Amino acid sequence: MRMATTLSVLVLGAGGIGHAVVTSLDTGITRVDPFKDMKNRPQAGHGMNLLVVGTDGRDKITEEERRAYRLGGEPCHCTDTVMLVHISEDRDRASVVSLPRDSYAEMPEHVDENSGKRHQAHPVKLNAAYAEGGPGLTVRTVENMTGVKIDHYLEVDFTSFMKTVDAVGGVQICTARPMKDAYTGLELTAGTHELTGGQALQYVRSRHVDGASDLGRMQRQQQFLAALIDRTTTGGVLLNPVSFREVATTMLGSVRADRGFGTEQMLALAKGMRGFTPASSEFVSVPVGDVSFQVKGIGSTVKWDAPKAQKLFQALREDRPLTSQNSPEAETGPKVVDVAPDTIRVQVFNGTRIDGLGRKVDEALRATGFDTTRVPRTADGPERRRTLVEYDPGWDRSAKSLAAALPGAELRAVKGQGEMLRVTAGRDYRGVTAVRAAETETGRDEAVTGDRVGCP
Repeated sequence: MRMATTLSVLVLGAGGIGHAVVTSLDTGITRVDPFKDMKNRPQAGHGMNLLVVGTDGRDKITEEERRAYRLGGEPCHCTDTVMLVHISEDRDRASVVSLPRDSYAEMPEHVDENSGKRHQAHPVKLNAAYAEGGPGLTVRTVENMTGVKIDHYLEVDFTSFMKTVDAVGGVQICTARPMKDAYTGLELTAGTHELTGGQALQYVRSRHVDGASDLGRMQRQQQFLAALIDRTTTGGVLLNPVSFREVATTMLGSVRADRGFGTEQMLALAKGMRGFTPASSEFVSVPVGDVSFQVKGIGSTVKWDAPKAQKLFQALREDRPLTSQNSPEAETGPKVVDVAPDTIRVQVFNGTRIDGLGRKVDEALRATGFDTTRVPRTADGPERRRTLVEYDPGWDRSAKSLAAALPGAELRAVKGQGEMLRVTAGRDYRGVTAVRAAETETGRDEAVTGDRVGCP
């Protein structure tokens, strides 16, 4: 859940701030050795692979923060978030793959770092690898599951998470429905919100706001990460050495990394990723075949869809993009929007003198899922050049989702219009772009770029 802080270190490093600044920041990272005595590892591919894990350490959280953000429980000393981050060899792309913490895993033979007892290979949930064998066993387990060789290891707890978010000025999150989680204290109305550090922590920790549990939470973590990347790359942080140093120092204060990830690697990434934007990142959850796979002695686990997962990890090994829009041999998939099209009621008007245009637009919108009236009308007044979407301010999220299907359309708020949205087709109409809702109950197993994960 705190992966945003670590990946943003890479993004911030792309600002080319200078060797002296990066060198001084490097000294704040706590070092671990997760690759010690590792043998029979996967063959290295192209690009750089980082295993990024989030632990539930909370030693530096104040009592006031514990009460305000429901952080009073005991930490489990395990990984509640695991992400595999691939940086392409040309440094033009970062692929983030979320691995469910309850994934069914085969733990390799190892020595328990707490008890010193030797264990034979046995089935577990993925997040138990850290509790039994720390970073080293976590890396071995993930490599065995994915066949991807891990180049670097980054570990983050959430003690400085709130300060990090506040240091960049907060993040913007959009939600199509009200969100309430009694466990974390999260309470958001539908719409767009600027989250402070404390609110952001509640948002990325919440898993009781829908029926998707951890899989839904992973999607919200990806949305948050995309929003943080957007804020750091467009909010002036990279261009202001003072802001950069403040944010990066806060981030690195909670990071543990392998000894090989230091100044030289940061500067190499900085040189190659200076043009990094939210669109340069892509997000996906490992494909899931069974969300409640029962294992004796363990309980319910998440079992991956083996063929689809193998295809995903092969793409990482071969340094290929995961999103269809970046792949010339694949068709562009539907654009991700915040509100499901089938929940948006639409009345179409023909604002031109082109016969049959209203019906054409109505049918195209209905084909991509929108709930149209199927009875288009003729608009009053002069002929329109540009397509117009009119909406009641209370349905602004629906309006933005509808506008995403009509590239170039003008948005106009009309107070008191009600839940029915109006589309007046103009002479610029060139067709409807397919869209789909952002969240599903089984996770996001189709990759999307960061600019499409965040607010439309």
